[in-house]
Amino acid sequence: MGAVTTVSASETDSRMAPGGPGYRRMSFALFLAGVATFALLYSTQALLPLISGEFGVAASEASWTVAAATGGLALFVLPMSALSERFGRRTVMTASLAVAVSVGLLVPFAPSLGVLVVLRALQGAALAGLPASATAYLAEEVRPKALVTAIGLFVAGNSVGGMSGRVITGWVAQVWGWRVAVGVIGVIAVACAVAFRLLLPEPRHFAAGSLRPRVLARTVRDHLADPLLRRLYAIGALFMTVFGGVYTVIGYRLTEAPFSLPQGIVGSIFLVYLVGTVSASTAGRLVGRLGRRGALYLAGGTTAGGLLLTLAGSLVPVLLGLVLITAGFFAGHAVASSAVSKTATTGRAQASALYQSAYYIGSSAGSTVGATAFHSGGWAGTVAVGLLAVLGVVTITVLGSRAARVATRRPVTAH
Repeated sequence: MGAVTTVSASETDSRMAPGGPGYRRMSFALFLAGVATFALLYSTQALLPLISGEFGVAASEASWTVAAATGGLALFVLPMSALSERFGRRTVMTASLAVAVSVGLLVPFAPSLGVLVVLRALQGAALAGLPASATAYLAEEVRPKALVTAIGLFVAGNSVGGMSGRVITGWVAQVWGWRVAVGVIGVIAVACAVAFRLLLPEPRHFAAGSLRPRVLARTVRDHLADPLLRRLYAIGALFMTVFGGVYTVIGYRLTEAPFSLPQGIVGSIFLVYLVGTVSASTAGRLVGRLGRRGALYLAGGTTAGGLLLTLAGSLVPVLLGLVLITAGFFAGHAVASSAVSKTATTGRAQASALYQSAYYIGSSAGSTVGATAFHSGGWAGTVAVGLLAVLGVVTITVLGSRAARVATRRPVTAH
């Protein structure tokens, strides 16, 4: 059920490339979409201690304001990708942003934790139209050699959105409370959504597909039968388990002794996301030098080293650890997500949707399991969860390397 099955040389030449017409507008539009998506999706993450205080709940309960949003996205990303195959990537991304920002303007008025969680789940479901549609749009409209770089820029937008959302909410909440803080993020997201719609070029290589459930099911089954895609989905989920757990809990750790930092300073900690912007946007060069598996090993090792550094009892090594975790995560995510787009030659939106679903399931799992581990075992418990996830990434990559060697040694039989 793919929008693109074969690509002729002339079609490839007509796609956008760095420096070519429309490329900068497209890159900036999707960058803004990434900013809005992550700013909305994680708008409550830096505010969890304040939400816990207002509603009188523990970290494990407040963390559902994050897990509900990422869980809603994970559940709806595949159906939304099917809609993008039929109605177009640009149309679905625009509609998704419109609904998400509308719900975002209601979030500050939630009267209870339960209502807040429901609104966040709806917001996540609405945002599900962005990630898979964006990567499918890039795979169709950008020349193959520039794909990793283009997707890296979109992921960089994610990192800027995640960073700015958390930093802004931290400082605003310190003065006016968490409700005003998430309201400000909603207004910023509205501006990003309007600019995105005005800037994104009309697609030139999209061909509408079918919405028939049987065709969709066959496409999904084919993707899940591909061993490489399965490994990439698992890697994305495991990287996000680390990231979701660390950044859901870090606010609680830094507001407690021995750090006892004010909310504004805790929000500013998320400036380390700028490191993720750099590592994601340079993922293409990293793959060019080390290969995909080498880049994944480096990303996993960097993340693990960062986790161990955060066990220190002083602020400087903790911050350095967060820098390494962020760099490793965004590099690994950019490498894995771009590999999915390259591997799938048909049903690209569904292939990307399955990756995004696994990715955000990992985020939900990391948020809830990381918070639960923190409640029972302190920060060391959260770090242990992260290290197990990194071990999973390395193990899967090793198994992929062995499978590739076996495949190259297998004799070719004539038919």
